[in-house]
Amino acid sequence: MTTPKPAPHLVAVGLFLGARLAGAAVLTLVATLAGQRPLALLGRSWDSVWYLGIAVHGYGHDLPSHAPGVHSDLAFFPLYPALVRAVTAVLPVTGGAAGLLISWAAAAVAAAGIYAVGELLYGRSTGIALVLLWGLLPHSVVLSMAYTEPLLTALAAWSLYALLAGNWLWAGALAALAGLSRPNGFAVAAAVLATAGCAVWRRRGKVSHRLWTGAALAPLGWAGYVLRVGLHEGDPLGGYFEVQRQWGSRFDFGRGSLHFVHLMVAHGSPFVFPVALLIVAAGTVLFVLLALDRAPVPLLVHSGVLLLIALGGSGFFECKPRFLLPAFPLLLPLARLLVRLARTRPWHTTMLVATLAGFSHLYGAYLVVYAHTPL
Repeated sequence: MTTPKPAPHLVAVGLFLGARLAGAAVLTLVATLAGQRPLALLGRSWDSVWYLGIAVHGYGHDLPSHAPGVHSDLAFFPLYPALVRAVTAVLPVTGGAAGLLISWAAAAVAAAGIYAVGELLYGRSTGIALVLLWGLLPHSVVLSMAYTEPLLTALAAWSLYALLAGNWLWAGALAALAGLSRPNGFAVAAAVLATAGCAVWRRRGKVSHRLWTGAALAPLGWAGYVLRVGLHEGDPLGGYFEVQRQWGSRFDFGRGSLHFVHLMVAHGSPFVFPVALLIVAAGTVLFVLLALDRAPVPLLVHSGVLLLIALGGSGFFECKPRFLLPAFPLLLPLARLLVRLARTRPWHTTMLVATLAGFSHLYGAYLVVYAHTPL
């Protein structure tokens, strides 16, 4: 009697969880040696403090900034703190623990969705490789923190899968939720709208009501929150973007980023900044390869919008790699290459994956424990 093999999606999620548990173990060791508490670092660092504050107190609590004016918590989208508040209302846990539970669960759901997209397009092996590469990105430590990237990626992955499978209602509903999770969550809605537009063009308008409904749902989350903040600030269309400008974040077509890179080259900078530059540059190359490979429209639009935000936005240069974490389709060319390499040179593939894991875990621990720059 033969033992049944585990389902491929369980293998993919298991590899992802194994990678992240190994990363958490390395971080725990480094944090302990530095005299810090690893769970506190994962649950209450940088943006997570703001989200947890919103979960407990609601919006309207500003903090002073070094620049004139204040940093408003209205810059943070509401889905994640709402989930934290719901979990703390049901379970006897603190906000930080609830945030970590949500992020870890969302990361696992995202891994399953990423596998589903890769498997649908290129087969099981590519789906597994895609998940593994995503879990070993240099900034994948964020996937273990009380941050919103795991939640956005989970919603994005399954919305994109629904699009590829032709399920417009699920695609639109998940895109609406993605738009409530982060400012760059509108990339998912853009993918739904672009795919719907292509379908309408190809079929000369002869499409089902499900397509129209899904397309109408997709932007509601992001647009609804932006409008709400705008009304609160007295400027319905520009109020939210003014809040972002108070944080130093604006879209200036890359002028601010180019100026920062010039200063970085001329005067030097901490290690995290050149790494961020290399990651964004690699993302640009991977997008070109994805386009040359004629990837489906929703994957190109989703990844392209996220990359455009990273390239064209100014402020918090060190955070740009984190902003690209939901752009997992960019890894498809590498995943397919890894599968081909595994078939011809399995030992080389093992060493390559081990090297990626080592750098990811050590760099992630450095970012959280020692870097002292926003994540």
